[in-house]
Amino acid sequence: MRHTFSTGLVVAFLLMSSQAHSWGGRGHNVICMAAVHLVKNPELKQFVKFRPHTMGHLCNVPDIYWKSLTPEDRKLGDPTHYINPEKLGLKISEIPTDYKKIEADFTGKPSKLDPAKTLFSVPDEVGSSWWRADQFSRLATEYAKQAKEAKVPQDFKEEQNNDLPYNKAVYQMLISMGVMGHFIGDMSQPFHNTTDHDGYAANHGGIHSYYEEAVVAVFGADLEARIVKQAQSWKSQKFIEKTNVIENSRALCEISSSEIKDVLKADKVLKPSSVVIDKGMSLKKAAERKSPNDTFKSFEPLIVRQMARSALLLAHSWDESYKAAGEPVLGKYRSYLYPFTPDFVKPDYQ
Repeated sequence: MRHTFSTGLVVAFLLMSSQAHSWGGRGHNVICMAAVHLVKNPELKQFVKFRPHTMGHLCNVPDIYWKSLTPEDRKLGDPTHYINPEKLGLKISEIPTDYKKIEADFTGKPSKLDPAKTLFSVPDEVGSSWWRADQFSRLATEYAKQAKEAKVPQDFKEEQNNDLPYNKAVYQMLISMGVMGHFIGDMSQPFHNTTDHDGYAANHGGIHSYYEEAVVAVFGADLEARIVKQAQSWKSQKFIEKTNVIENSRALCEISSSEIKDVLKADKVLKPSSVVIDKGMSLKKAAERKSPNDTFKSFEPLIVRQMARSALLLAHSWDESYKAAGEPVLGKYRSYLYPFTPDFVKPDYQ
């Protein structure tokens, strides 16, 4: 018997939320755990190597906990997971790194994707994953600076005092580093760099979740080790040449976007997806596919390579944030406080 995979018929607006998710829970977790092994600074590496589980948890917070918050938070947070270059009519390499310039140049102008429509809100319609990652990089640096200036704990009582300035600063630095990882993870998922985020324009509808979750679930327990090995095999990469997170993010997304065609080529659909307009409503039917167990080998090298890129850029960004803060002592942080539900952070670059 041939096993097939299809998500069936769904209403278009329900699918829009899928663009705000990338790699699924396992993917984000393993990218951030792998990044721990790629950190270069000895002090920082010693700190994070005891917390890979914490980093993996934090890297999922924007897709899990923050999406359970208020509609206002969702409205601000959801578009920070992707970039839609087609609406600007620019290649990814041509997009300015100054977000306010993008808003000034394109707000109120016709969308380059559909000139009949106006870009009323660049943050909502174009997205902002690069700047969101940069925001948490800046926060990590600022909290690390506070830790450097604070007095370190002197005894067990102070070590467990969560109100101690040093402990508070390191804790917030840790949160910022982990959450940053989510958005850097988003960037290596090819469909987070296009308006055709679920493949319907290419007749591959439903590819987003199939690729990032269903196929990823087939990987064995060695996925993290494979990501690390892949990243360590590279002598240099364009996306870690700069100290600026936004420029590195742009370089990574340019590479990721170029591999959309490779993912679609590997996606041997049995029946193409379809879109039907019924009473003004767009009804989408996902493509019919074989079971991920049958197609895994076609996607396997792409996924390992893409996840390794995010893990490497994340480790590089952690190193750069820590260096910019003056490399504070982290070995004195021994608090047991765990960041189960960190507060939502509003974008600050709009």
